[in-house]
Amino acid sequence: MDIAFLLYDNMTSLDFIGPYQVLGMVPNARLHLVATEAGPVRTDLGVRIHADKRLEEVSRADILVVPGSPDPSKVMGDERVLSWLRAMDASSRWTTSVCTGALILGAAGLLQGKRATTHWMVLEHLRNFGATPVAERVVFDGKVVAAAGVSAGIDMALALVAKEFGALLAQSIQLGIEYDPAPPFQTGSLRVAPPAVVEAAQAMLQSVVRA
Repeated sequence: MDIAFLLYDNMTSLDFIGPYQVLGMVPNARLHLVATEAGPVRTDLGVRIHADKRLEEVSRADILVVPGSPDPSKVMGDERVLSWLRAMDASSRWTTSVCTGALILGAAGLLQGKRATTHWMVLEHLRNFGATPVAERVVFDGKVVAAAGVSAGIDMALALVAKEFGALLAQSIQLGIEYDPAPPFQTGSLRVAPPAVVEAAQAMLQSVVRA
């Protein structure tokens, strides 16, 4: 099982590392960290992750994972990356995104006619790519799988493992990483967050989230 992660500067750290942790525990999985050039990639919080391959060195994968970014516009306008995504999608078993990674898939033309999700701040932007926005944590439409904001990438990866390898493995991985969410506050989605929290979050994110 070959699993390719698109890496790029200013991507959101957890968008990548959450699915990477889960999918990396799949037996015999081969993980490929791919960027426009091999070498260090700096995340939105300054963490450096080493891309081991450049785009042209990876021509196929069973699973493609595209993390998001507070500002994915540069990647969305990079035709070299978009062409690579289209080529990868042509033979992938699963094409997935986390958070605003869905906008990158959309820019590549891979969400046309699909149901998808992304971070709540930019959910309606999916319509610009011919997609139907769905306010759910994980959305499957054929082989395209989209996760909502940041931490939802863990849920997406576990759901994908269950579909591809069976519930027992997915549940074992979930227990292995002790993923048992019990957040200190019930404000993790628009469905439950009070208006004051929504307003504060919007103000906090307004300066960094771009679409």
